[in-house]
Amino acid sequence: MVFLNRKRLALISVHGDPAIEVGKEEAGGQNVYVRNVGEALSHQGWHVDMFTRRVSADQAAIVEHNAHCRTIRLTAGPQEFIPRDEIFEFLPEFVQGFLDFQKQLDAPYRLIHSNYWLSSWVGMDLSKKLSIPQAHTYHSLGAVKYKSVSTIPLIAKTRLAVEKTCLETVNRVVATSPQERDHMRSLVSSRGSIDIIPCGTRIDHFGTVTQADARQALGIAPDEKVVLYVGRFDPRKGIETLLRAVDACQARKTENVRLIIGGGSRPGHSDGDERERIESIVSELGLEGVTQFAGRLSQDDLPSYYAAADVCVVPSHYEPFGLVTIEAMACGTPVVGSDVGGLQFTVVPERTGLLAPPKDVAAFAASIDRLLLNPTWRHTLGQAARKRVETTFSWDGVATQLGKLYEVLLEEASQEASQEQSSKKLAQASA
Repeated sequence: MVFLNRKRLALISVHGDPAIEVGKEEAGGQNVYVRNVGEALSHQGWHVDMFTRRVSADQAAIVEHNAHCRTIRLTAGPQEFIPRDEIFEFLPEFVQGFLDFQKQLDAPYRLIHSNYWLSSWVGMDLSKKLSIPQAHTYHSLGAVKYKSVSTIPLIAKTRLAVEKTCLETVNRVVATSPQERDHMRSLVSSRGSIDIIPCGTRIDHFGTVTQADARQALGIAPDEKVVLYVGRFDPRKGIETLLRAVDACQARKTENVRLIIGGGSRPGHSDGDERERIESIVSELGLEGVTQFAGRLSQDDLPSYYAAADVCVVPSHYEPFGLVTIEAMACGTPVVGSDVGGLQFTVVPERTGLLAPPKDVAAFAASIDRLLLNPTWRHTLGQAARKRVETTFSWDGVATQLGKLYEVLLEEASQEASQEQSSKKLAQASA
C-alpha cells in the first residue's frame, strides 16, 4: 500500500528510549509501548519520529527503524544516565533541541503524543509554541505511585502539579485501561478528556514457540514446574512477595518447582540495590536451589521463557497496564497478578489467570498452587489467555485506534483554527 502526504507525528518519551534493549536502566513497558506504537503507525501511513534523551556520547543521534519511523536522541543535560526523578531541570533544553530539529525538516509535525509526566511537560510547551494538538499517555500516575512508596521524592509536588495540568489541558489523555481512567478521575482531576486505548503486544512474535521446544532450548526438564517473573528490580514490582509465596506454596513440597527471575540490570547499576536485597531474601529463605536469575532478557529471548513457564507472576504493588501480562498470555501462559490497576483489565479471573491482593503472600501462594497442581485447568486458562490477547491487545489494533484518535484531534484543531480566523475577520469588519 502506498501512502501519499504522510503526516508527521512526534512521539515524546524523554526518559524511555525506544531504541535501547528493554531491561537496561529504566527501560521497561514504556519503551516497548513507544517503539511498537511508532512502528505500527508508520505502517499505517504516518511518518513517526520518537524523541528521547541521549544518555551517552556513544549513542547514535538517529536510529532508523524503517523508512518512516526513527528514534531521535536529543541532548538535554549531561550525556549520561540520569534517574528520571532528576531530569526535570533539563526539559527546557529538550524542548529547544526538538525545535532545532524540526527546523531541518521539509514539513512540520502535525501532532504530539507524549508519554510519562516528564514528556507531558515537554509536549504541553511544544503544543503551545507550535499550535498543534497533543495526546498523552501517563504510563504511571504519581498520585498512585506515592501511595505505595515509603520515601516521597523531592520532585513529587512538581510531578503531581504537572500531571493535573496535563489532564485538564491537553487535547486528549489516553488511558490504557478503565481502571487507570478511574484513578485519573478520582485522584487527579474531574476535568479533561480521556479515551481508553489499551497497550498491545506482538502476537506474531509471542506464542510461536511450544513449551517442549522452549524447555529444550533453555535446558529445563519436562517435569519441572516453572514459575516466571519478568521485569525490573524495583521494590514496587513486588518480587519479595513472589519469593515468600513460592517458599510458602504447597507445590514446592510435592512438585519439582523452579523460579526464574528474568530482567534487571547488573549489580552496581540503578537497580543494583534492589537486586542485592532480593538475592539476600533468596538466601534467607533457602531458595538458592530453586531460583534462577536469568538476567536481562531480549525480545528474542522472551517468547521462549514465557512458553517454558507454567505460570507467570506479576506481583506489582501497582501497574497502570502491565505489558508482561499480555506477553505471557500471548504465549498461552496463565498469569497470577496483583489485583490492582490495569491488571484487573488484562487478566480475567478464573478465565485467563488469577488475581491476588498486592503484598498478600498467602493469597499469591494459594493462586500459584492452584495453577501448578491443576495442569488441565492451567492449560485451559492458557488457551483462553491467548485468545483474549489476539482479539484485544495486538499492536496493529492499538495503532489503528490511536490513528483514528489522531485524525479526530487534527480535525478538531482544523475547525478551531477556522473558527478563530472567522472571528478575526468579523472583528476586523466591525472595527
